[in-house]
Amino acid sequence: MTDWDIKKLRVLRTLADRGTVTATAEALHMTPSAVSQQLTNLARQLGVVLLEAQGRGVRLTDAAHLVLRHTEAVFAQLERAGAELAGYRAGETGEVRVGAFSTAVPALVVPAVAALRRTHPGLEVRVREAEAAESCELLAAGAVDLAVSLAAHAPTARDPRFTRIPLLADPLDVALPPDHRLAAAPGLRLADLSSEPWIYGGSGPWSEITRTACEAAGFVPEQAHSAAGWTAILALVEAGMGVALIPRMAAGRATGVTVRPLPHDRPTRHVIAATRRGGDVAPAVARVLDALRRAAGPGPSDAR
Repeated sequence: MTDWDIKKLRVLRTLADRGTVTATAEALHMTPSAVSQQLTNLARQLGVVLLEAQGRGVRLTDAAHLVLRHTEAVFAQLERAGAELAGYRAGETGEVRVGAFSTAVPALVVPAVAALRRTHPGLEVRVREAEAAESCELLAAGAVDLAVSLAAHAPTARDPRFTRIPLLADPLDVALPPDHRLAAAPGLRLADLSSEPWIYGGSGPWSEITRTACEAAGFVPEQAHSAAGWTAILALVEAGMGVALIPRMAAGRATGVTVRPLPHDRPTRHVIAATRRGGDVAPAVARVLDALRRAAGPGPSDAR
């Protein structure tokens, strides 16, 4: 019978995710030589070649990919076993680490945690703010138990490592200076703003969301100013320096500007939660997920 070593399989799995021995060592808090030794020993135990030289790095062999296909099922089952043990040991107590992007923290995570404090005071939720894509990286690395992310920047629904849970469809509105010529125009469309100076980040999810929404309306937005934080973006809009798309989840911060919905264009971003496969059945994580669903309200849909 083949001798399977979970620790060594985890090293191989991380190498497949991270791509290099050095990155794998950093993720697992090991030295590169220790990573190489673990993989050499695993190959010897399994009796197959797992790595081949490729330039200055390595690549996984077909045998390694075969092993990994089965490994994902093993780790999913171990997550389920760990979740059941945690429920048995913890009961109504425990700790759940949540990674969430900035606008989701006040709009979803804080209301969910406030509700849990009333219903499950023994459950501790630790929140870590991160970019949408980063929250999923933290989830993969085991640094958080649950990630609140954007569907477009999360692993796909076909990724065997994760379970995706749709939370809400967040409409995008446009923020205009209070004295803008279209501030009170009926039936405002994105195309009406095609010649306006736009404000959005130079990179990252919000830059992509803004460009995608404007391109769907038939134009490429002219970026007049680059800003990533809502305080800066809305201050620039209020000063009459441009217009910006803002998620409705962030509408509470939009003071000093005119916010108009876009019912004809209906630009939307989709917000999801994600867990490692099997981890969503842990009682503490399941309670946090349920609280997030309640905070999100009815009718979410998952854009894949």
